[in-house]
Amino acid sequence: MNLLDKCVRFTRAREAQAAGVYPFFVPIEASNGTEVIVRGERKIMMGSNNYLGLTHHPRVLAAAEAALRRYGSGCTGSRFLNGTLDLHEQLEDRLARFLDKEAALVFSTGYQTNLGAVATLVGKGDHLFLDKLNHASVIDGARLAYGRVHRYPHGDLGTLEQQLGDTPSDAGKLIVTDGVFSMEGDIADLPGIVALAETYGADVMVDDAHAFGVLGERGGGTAQHFGLEDKVTLIVATFSKSLAAIGGVIAGPEPVIHYLKHHARSLIFSASMPPAAVATALAALQVIEEEPERRQALWRNTRRMQEGLKSLGYDIGKSETPVIPILVGSLPEMLFLWKGLFDAGIFTNPVIPPAVPEHSCRLRISMMATHTDEQIDFVLETFAHLTRQRAVL
Repeated sequence: MNLLDKCVRFTRAREAQAAGVYPFFVPIEASNGTEVIVRGERKIMMGSNNYLGLTHHPRVLAAAEAALRRYGSGCTGSRFLNGTLDLHEQLEDRLARFLDKEAALVFSTGYQTNLGAVATLVGKGDHLFLDKLNHASVIDGARLAYGRVHRYPHGDLGTLEQQLGDTPSDAGKLIVTDGVFSMEGDIADLPGIVALAETYGADVMVDDAHAFGVLGERGGGTAQHFGLEDKVTLIVATFSKSLAAIGGVIAGPEPVIHYLKHHARSLIFSASMPPAAVATALAALQVIEEEPERRQALWRNTRRMQEGLKSLGYDIGKSETPVIPILVGSLPEMLFLWKGLFDAGIFTNPVIPPAVPEHSCRLRISMMATHTDEQIDFVLETFAHLTRQRAVL
């Protein structure tokens, strides 16, 4: 059998395209944040992780433009060689202080941050403990690590404790968990995880991709939300959500960050964040610090959407954050709902296996601070209309 035969046999996506229900790789022609243009039509964006609505903030855009003119369009090298700007170091210093850690290290993407940190820190004889619903970047980092990997059912701290108890007491142990789970919208039981870590001598790393800027008194994430900043060893965040750019950061003890700086392959062998993206993240961080009312608006919009969907009979699982899944189940049901919303002028994200288990298809909504009441009302009215339409069919 030829190596590439599987590519020819993969027909499911083409079948969906032919049927007019292919929901992926939709090209966006323009955007103003809460609305986008697709094929010449205006649609309310309910699928973006632009939680604080900063992608079009005037100060953010001005900072990106200024960086383009000063540094050019790219760094054309890795951080390890010619790709470190003073902007990178400024961002690392600011983020370390914001996350209340000794030091921080900026990677080109959030994916590369998790990949590099996990694969680099977990060596032979070490043990890695993962929630089964952790982001793919954490799972892929585990695949590259030389240590032994243990995965526990989502949120099942009883199994985690059993796994920790079965591990040699003198072995290196790292527990990695998402802070907010990207397909569920629930928050990790960080107090429970930290308690187990202290009992069994493990370190804790939290992937705060969907929590940075969202949770905590100042937007510092899950550890700040629970008042456990001093109990969590490492915090990872991505810039492609609340910070309106692209990139990632890991913050923690200075010796650990120094070690990663000289050993993480996804940092050393990848081109660094472009200047405009770094400047964007710096400016967005300043807005987060100076405009807490954005976070308040985000939570107000989140509660309104959650309550509205539940009142219409939709199952949003255990979501307690701006990540709101609409649990549908079957693929045909999910495609019916997605296409009905899309045709009505609403952009949502469909989620199918392998991102979720079989028969767990869903739509994922991500709320923004900048969504208007009128936009939220229209989305809920459209959900109600589709419910009535489906009942008739």
